[in-house]
Amino acid sequence: MSDPSPGGDDLAAIGTDPAAFEEFYRRHVETIGRFVARRVDDPHTAADLTAEVFLAVIDSAAGYRPERGSELAWLFGVARNVIAAEHRRVTRHLRASGRAAGRRLLDADDIARIEERIDAEWLARRTYQALRGLPERTRALLELVAVDGLSMADAAAALGMSPVAARVRVHRARRAVRLALAHSESALV
Repeated sequence: MSDPSPGGDDLAAIGTDPAAFEEFYRRHVETIGRFVARRVDDPHTAADLTAEVFLAVIDSAAGYRPERGSELAWLFGVARNVIAAEHRRVTRHLRASGRAAGRRLLDADDIARIEERIDAEWLARRTYQALRGLPERTRALLELVAVDGLSMADAAAALGMSPVAARVRVHRARRAVRLALAHSESALV
């Protein structure tokens, strides 16, 4: 997946310029919506997390460094951090209260659109189930390359590792996932 941004070096402007943010948002909202839908199965949570990713982007746009990776790699890194923070928050909340957090209201069209997105990503969620046995950073690396379409170099940059280490981890992880998927497929028969 190539980074469609012609002006990635000017990313800091999205933190202060509404027009720049709108252009950035329109360019990336579908990609981030799919990224989130592959990682959650609730339409309310998917909508909220997608919005939170773009709020985090506004806050951290000034910290983007093009020499460390593409705009898209940076954006996936931000999204990954937002989703991880949400998982930690839910875990803490469930431990403390023993019940699920409240939900904001969505209209029927919002729910239908998000449910369609979630349904379209069922195969990716099955793959994520196969990824559970991998170490967290290796799993995240494989997701960025194989699922989200980042180059090996951009995925390595998003996770702060060398491209060589990333290639080795991806090779080993793909082998482990193929075995896990084959095992789960034979269990279904």
